[in-house]
Amino acid sequence: MTTKPTVLITGASSGIGATYAERFAARGHDLVLAARDVAKLEALATRLRAAHGVSAEIVRADLTTEADVAALEHKLATDTAIGILVNNAGSILPGGFLAQDGAGIDTLIRLNVTAVARLARAAAGRFAAEGNGAIVNIASVVGLAPEFGATVYGATKAFVIYLSQSLQNELGKSGVYVQAVLPAATRTEIWDKGGRDVNTIPGLMEVGDLVDAALTGFDRREAITIPPLPDAAAWDAHEAARKALIPGFGNAQPAARYRAG
Repeated sequence: MTTKPTVLITGASSGIGATYAERFAARGHDLVLAARDVAKLEALATRLRAAHGVSAEIVRADLTTEADVAALEHKLATDTAIGILVNNAGSILPGGFLAQDGAGIDTLIRLNVTAVARLARAAAGRFAAEGNGAIVNIASVVGLAPEFGATVYGATKAFVIYLSQSLQNELGKSGVYVQAVLPAATRTEIWDKGGRDVNTIPGLMEVGDLVDAALTGFDRREAITIPPLPDAAAWDAHEAARKALIPGFGNAQPAARYRAG
């Protein structure tokens, strides 16, 4: 056992989640690994236990189902060893909006939005009471760019960005750190689910590079980490422009351009 906080990672069986598990294990953190594929989780956990001498607990969880979300909520709320939540589980839908059906959209929102918010809430309540803890939410640059055309997926990731920024504003004073990580195209299995050949995608980042950059942002306590963005000042300018709008939201009358005559 270690004295460092245990890290609970969702979607931990492959890709970004598995790489976070590897990196946190190398730092000496015990792990709780949650995903649907138990065989992959067991293989990962066995390897990390042997390589780093950490504990790695396996939790089979399909976060589109009420029972599995509730079980993880209970664990986050009651297991005081857990001090870091990595909300990584997520998916995408193939095709454009008109090609997607209601059931698929509902499932995607339950995974990318509802589960993320509920698990963050379960962790945040205890973390705030204890005065420490960290929540890492994996979002996407698509949540900032409707021009990319991934309509529902992008909307879910915009939710994660807003949730993370708002939680940092609300919980930061309680000692809780919240980070949103915004990958761009990264070499993971999500492209298979979206019906894309990963080898045809330009500007593809390797998952190890993505997670290493995200952890640099984590160590610096960044609220927003965008690993592929070359110029941090561009994000600062975006935030400054957004905040400059806020004073104009409090007017009791419509703006002059909307008034006739």
